[in-house]
Parts: sequence; structure tokens; C-alpha cells
Amino acid sequence: MESTYSALKKRVREKLLEEWASLFPTPGYYLHPPALLPRPFMGLGMFIAGRIHQMRSEKSYLAAHPTWRSPDADTSCPRCGLEPETFAHAILSCPSRQHSRSRLLHGVTDVGPEAPLWSSLPLLKRLATFIGVTSTGFPPTMFPPATPPSSPPFSLSPPRLPPPVFRVFSLAEV
Repeated sequence: MESTYSALKKRVREKLLEEWASLFPTPGYYLHPPALLPRPFMGLGMFIAGRIHQMRSEKSYLAAHPTWRSPDADTSCPRCGLEPETFAHAILSCPSRQHSRSRLLHGVTDVGPEAPLWSSLPLLKRLATFIGVTSTGFPPTMFPPATPPSSPPFSLSPPRLPPPVFRVFSLAEV
């Protein structure tokens, strides 16, 4: 039996995850396995990382995700009305988001638990930009779905600030 530090560390982590899964099993709808380190998308900023986490766990503002407030609510996509607004639909196939998707999501073809997206920082940044530009998974009170997709609710460029005001001090004032 190998007893190097690396081997012991690996065994402890495996045992910890095993015990964690047995004591606190994840709900059947949550397909992502537990991890000991933060997910890479957690470095994208709190708001966008929160949207991604909520959509992955099927507890977001997407219409097809169940809610305790109105369990009988319509699950069809409010943008296209063609199918339920799931995470996969909103990111990969909603026709109303096609323009933004073709510009921003090159290389993102799957949002499942084993998709390359979840381990690729460039793909995660594209997803974060797409979510921000399209307001996907945002609370409805923030940006109503009626916002045209061609005009994002916010700009990705830095805000324009008024020019600074400079005052020249005399030596007597200093």
C-alpha cells in the first residue's frame, strides 16, 4: 500500500466525499457531483456565478424550474414560447437568443455535468457574457422579458464618468 503524502491526501479526499455523499445526499434533480473545491465559475463575479449556480441546480428564475411561490406556473419559455425554459433551452436552443448565442457562445454545445464548459475558463467567460447580455436567469423584476434582445439591459463597457475637475492650489493654501 502506497503511503506517500499525495496518496494519503487523495484517500482522505475520496473518503470525505464518500461520507459527505452518504450523510447529505444531493437531490435527484441535481446532477453535479459534490466537490471539495469551488467550481471554476465561482470566480466570475457574485451575481453571474449565482445565476449559473441557480440554473445548474434547477432553482432559478427560468420558467421551467419549480418554484414554491407558484408551483402551477406556466413553464414555457417567455421569449419564444416553443418549449419549457430549461437551462439547456435558454443557453443552447432558444430561437429568441440565437443572435447573442451566435456572437458569444462559440464552443459551448452542452451544459450537462460532464460538459467541457465547466472546466474551461474561456468558455465560462463566454457563458457569463451571454447570461449578462441576455439577462438569462435574472429575476423578472430586474429586467422584464419584454426587453428586446438587440438592446441588452446593461453595457459590458465601463461606465462613462464625467471628466475630472482639477483645481489649482496656490502655495498659500497648501
